[in-house]
Amino acid sequence: QVQLVESGGGLVQAGGALRLSCAASEVGSSRLTTAWFRQAPGKGREFVAAIRTSVTDTYYADSVKGRFTISRDIAKKTVYLQMNALQPDDTATYYCAANPWVIVSAIEREDQYRYWGQGTQVTVSS
Repeated sequence: QVQLVESGGGLVQAGGALRLSCAASEVGSSRLTTAWFRQAPGKGREFVAAIRTSVTDTYYADSVKGRFTISRDIAKKTVYLQMNALQPDDTATYYCAANPWVIVSAIEREDQYRYWGQGTQVTVSS
């Protein structure tokens, strides 16, 4: 069983930046495909970004391309989401999710991820 713990959320003004962290309990967490999803109030959960076992193999939702960067620190068993140029529409609860293997064509589907964190709140004020 893999446990994921998110941190780094908070309140920031539009145009600001935050870095979210997702720490995994497993030593072999670098072999997991790890993704970030978010859920705004009254909306469904949506894909944000993902990183596969190769740290150069990354994927982004169109809405965050060029602003968000996902990365992995293997030694720290942690995946990061650097969020720049934040906008009020980015306000949501951000969740980390992971699974041993996710095919590329399904990487944006939340049902492909077995392990989930508890979420961290990001609020962007205008």
